[in-house]
Amino acid sequence: MRNRLELDKILFMPEILQGQIDCRLSCKFMGKTYNLPVGIAPVGMSGAIWPGAEKILARCGARNTIPYCLSTVACALPEDVGPIAGHMGWFQLYVPDNPEIRRSIIGRARNSGFDKLVVTVDVPADSRRERQRRSQMTYPPRLDLPMLASMVSRPRWCLQVLREGMPTMRLAESYLDRRQKSGNLFRHAGRVIRGCPDWNTIAAIRQEWDGHLLVKGITRPQDAVRLVGMGIDGLWVSNHSGRQFEAGPASIEIIGKIRNAVGSQFPIAFDSGVAGGLDVMRALAMGADLVFLGRAFHYAVAALEGAGAEHLVYILDADIRANMAQIGARTLDELEYRLISKA
Repeated sequence: MRNRLELDKILFMPEILQGQIDCRLSCKFMGKTYNLPVGIAPVGMSGAIWPGAEKILARCGARNTIPYCLSTVACALPEDVGPIAGHMGWFQLYVPDNPEIRRSIIGRARNSGFDKLVVTVDVPADSRRERQRRSQMTYPPRLDLPMLASMVSRPRWCLQVLREGMPTMRLAESYLDRRQKSGNLFRHAGRVIRGCPDWNTIAAIRQEWDGHLLVKGITRPQDAVRLVGMGIDGLWVSNHSGRQFEAGPASIEIIGKIRNAVGSQFPIAFDSGVAGGLDVMRALAMGADLVFLGRAFHYAVAALEGAGAEHLVYILDADIRANMAQIGARTLDELEYRLISKA
């Protein structure tokens, strides 16, 4: 909720009599040009929302020249998604405690064609996530009467599950001893990727990954400065959409401070609470270079599969253009100068 409240405080001053506004929405980020300043954020267990969601979204990213970031805890393997994403593929890493598994996952991501590695550091421990508990959401799904009734009412989803297989953390499971009981696979898979990275871990990953390296979950300017000094290529300002820790700051509250700390040229990605094109503009104006949406893309896929993802890209493009025209801005660089209120 705090993400939403603070985003709504970001206001722009319209500038009138600007004539015809032809907006330029392409942006450059870490050596690549994207058609929109928008990316598809990593979401764990995407395939539970809609079977095959990872491949659908990777294909959407490739078609529209926007980045797609695959989660470590996706329902699809990097080997299956990387070739679909092509040059738009990023890989998000939850760091395992076992360095051999870590190096193996990094190697698999590299060999699958992902050229940007995103290390998530804002999950140092499990959170309770009370909303999830109240809904009795579990993995693997508990096949009780309410769940079975829900499945019967969604026959298309069930048919897709039959084609794709039950949603599981396939990458983590590939490191399990298959002699373990299948009923325990999900719990054991979770342990594979549950690590507690520290600064030394980041230094090690920097040595192990020769492509662009970003660190995701930054909320303190001093941490951002330290990471820049360690040779990290990009920062990702995020509070995990508030799901991990509710009492922290909204991402939009602190991105300006981080931008001031690392300078105007250092690449910064952003997520948390972004619901549409106007929010994308707000984040860009406050200091982001590229803005990621997770929930929106997954709602779109759940509603209309691939057509939903494509339609969302159209909506975001149209929304940004319409709002930029309202404030008389032709380029993304002009957004900062139309601000009249900052979080």
